Amino acid sequence: MDDSATRHQSRERALSLLYEADIKGESPAAVVAVLPVTPDPFVTALIAATEASRPKADALIAEVSVGWPLERLAVVDRLVLELAIAELLDPAGPPVAVIIDEAVELVKTYSTEESGGFVNGVLSTIAGKVRT
Repeated sequence: MDDSATRHQSRERALSLLYEADIKGESPAAVVAVLPVTPDPFVTALIAATEASRPKADALIAEVSVGWPLERLAVVDRLVLELAIAELLDPAGPPVAVIIDEAVELVKTYSTEESGGFVNGVLSTIAGKVRT
């Protein structure tokens, strides 16, 4: 299995754990702490980064998604955006195109076809603000 497939699966796992935490109303760290098997280090790092950057991510999403307040976004769309923004905020993170492509693939798989265009537009705008 190539590294990109492994990274994609790790992002899927991170998304599923973020979703579980959101639905349960718990912190992602609390959900991870009770797992019988600790996720791989990349999954753990993604979850921690997403949790740490959530306030900044949500502010950026609210700023650029005019007419779509956070509460109106589909849960999966919001979580994918927060996950991708956590990666964008890491100066040593993957290239912007990789982050956006991965996010679009995740929402196309787990949300709606239309979500892909929305997530692409929001992340492209945010990337221009945080990765200069």
